[in-house]
Amino acid sequence: MRSPWWQGLDLRVLRHVRGVLRRRGLELTLVERRPTEPAAFAALSTDEPSGAGLAVIAPDLSAPEVGLIEHMLGEAALDVAAAVRERDGDVEPAARRTGYAGIIGGASSMIELYSLLDRVAPSDSTVLVQGENGTGKELVARAIHTRSKRREHRFVVTNCSAFNDNLLDSELFGHKRGAFTGAVADKAGLFETADLGTFFLDEIGDMSAALQVKVLRVLQEGTFNRVGDTETRKVDVRIIAATNRDLRAMVAAGTFREDLFYRVNVINVTLPALRERRDDVPILIDYFLARHRRNGRPKKLTVECQTQMLVYPWPGNVRELENEIERLVVLAGDSGTIDLPLLSPRIRQYVPADDEAPIDAGSLPAAVEALERKMIGAAIKKFGGNKTRAAEELKVSRRNLIRLVQKYQLEK
Repeated sequence: MRSPWWQGLDLRVLRHVRGVLRRRGLELTLVERRPTEPAAFAALSTDEPSGAGLAVIAPDLSAPEVGLIEHMLGEAALDVAAAVRERDGDVEPAARRTGYAGIIGGASSMIELYSLLDRVAPSDSTVLVQGENGTGKELVARAIHTRSKRREHRFVVTNCSAFNDNLLDSELFGHKRGAFTGAVADKAGLFETADLGTFFLDEIGDMSAALQVKVLRVLQEGTFNRVGDTETRKVDVRIIAATNRDLRAMVAAGTFREDLFYRVNVINVTLPALRERRDDVPILIDYFLARHRRNGRPKKLTVECQTQMLVYPWPGNVRELENEIERLVVLAGDSGTIDLPLLSPRIRQYVPADDEAPIDAGSLPAAVEALERKMIGAAIKKFGGNKTRAAEELKVSRRNLIRLVQKYQLEK
C-alpha cells in the first residue's frame, strides 16, 4: 500500500494551527486533493490548486469565517511545503548549521528553531516569540524580518514596558496636534513608521487593556486612529510580539484579552534557555571572544575557566554570557589568556548540586563530552530508560538522544 505523501514530515507550525482550530471546535486534515464537500482549503502548490493540501470540513461556516480559516491554512501550507522540500533533499539540511541570521548555536534545540524560522519567515503570519530574558527574542524577530519578503522595508522595535499607558498610546499610534498638553504638532506613530515592514512589540504582556483593544484592531483590520484624531488610517504591517510572561495564564486571570492572544499566537516560537543547550556555551564563548577582542587575536580561556563557565547555569542566558566575556577581555589587559580568578565571583564561586558535580576535564571538548554524558545518563536513569521522556527533559530530539546514548555507550 502506498504511503501518504505527508509521511515523515516535521510539521510543528501545522500542529500549532491545528491546535488553534481544535480549540474552536474545528478539525484540520491533510488531504491528497480538494474536497468535494463544502470546506476551507489551501493547496500546497499554486501549480496544482486542486491537488494535495490542507482542509477544514465545515459546511456551516459563513463566508467570512471560511476566508479567515483559509488564510490560516495558507500560512500552514507554507510550513508543509517547506517540510516536503527538506524531506526530499531540496534544501540544505538544517543539521549542518551553527548559526542563523545572527543567532549563534548548533544544539539540537537551535537546529529545530532554525528549521521553524525557515518556514515562518516567508509568510505574513503574526508570530509570538516567548522565552526568558536574555535568550535573544529580538534577534529572532530580526532574523524573521531579514528572511521575509518585507526585508527591504523597516524593522521597527518598541518595548511596551518602557512607557506608561498614555506615552505608549502616542508612541504606537501617533497623535494629533493639541491632543494633550505638549502635543505641539502632528506626530506619526510607530505603526505608520513600520508600514510595509515588520513591527516588533517586545513585552506585549505589559500592555494595558485599553491598548490591547487598539492593537487588536490593527491586527484584525489594519486600521487605527491617532490620539485625538477622528481620521482612520490604514497600514500593512507584520507584527512579531514577544514576552517572557505566560500569556495563557494571563488570559485565564483576565489580564490579557483572549481574542488578542489568539491573534498574536498564530505562530509560536519558544526559545530555549542557555542552560538547556549547554553544548552551545563553547561556541558562544569563542564568538564573543572574537567579537570583543582588542587590537589583536582573540584571547583564550584556561581549561579551569572554561570548565567553570560550562558548569554555571547562566540564569541571565546569552546576554549574561556576553557581558561576562566582555568584562573578562577588559580585565585581562594585555594577557592573551583569561584565568579562573578573573571570573565574576557569582560564577567563580558557584558550586553545583551533588547531582551535577564540577567536571574535571583536560580540554574544552572533553569538558563538553563529560557534561553531556552526565546529563544524558541522569535523564535516562530518571525516566527508567524511556528515551522519549528523557529527550523531552533534555530538550533534544529523540533521534539525537539515541545517537548520543550510542556514542557514550550509556545503554547496557
